[in-house]
Parts: sequence; C-alpha cells; structure tokens
Amino acid sequence: MEQKSPAAEGVWASVTYATPLKRDAMYNHRAQQAGLGIELHHTDGRSTESVLVFTPDQVELYAIQFAQLIAKREQARREGQ
Repeated sequence: MEQKSPAAEGVWASVTYATPLKRDAMYNHRAQQAGLGIELHHTDGRSTESVLVFTPDQVELYAIQFAQLIAKREQARREGQ
C-alpha cells in the first residue's frame, strides 16, 4: 500500500526554526543571488531542507552584522577570563 506524505495530503506542520546546513554557501551570478542551505524543523518532529536566498545587499548587511557578533563574542570571552 502506498503511503502518502503530509505534503501530498495537503497537511503541513508549522516550522518552529531553521538551522544552517554544514555546506558551503552558493552564489548564482546570473540571478545575482546567494544561497545558504538550511534545515527547517517542523512542529511534528520532521525536518526538511531548503535554501535561504539573499540579494547582494543582504549579503553585505549580514556580513557586517556577523562581524559585529563575532567581535562581541570575542569581547565576552576576554572579559570572562
């Protein structure tokens, strides 16, 4: 007997959070978009893979924000020692 997936039945569990996959980010020159593989975690315990797509402006913005987060982490480490 064939088993139907929740998607085939039109039943989707909500996404609770997403985590990055341990893969390299991608860049599509033609579309001028970057992509980061992510795993979506659903309320029913399932997880699915997807891609988070960024424009070049978003990549630059998040690069600045991640640099700031890294600096804050380093500062907290120094202060904690």
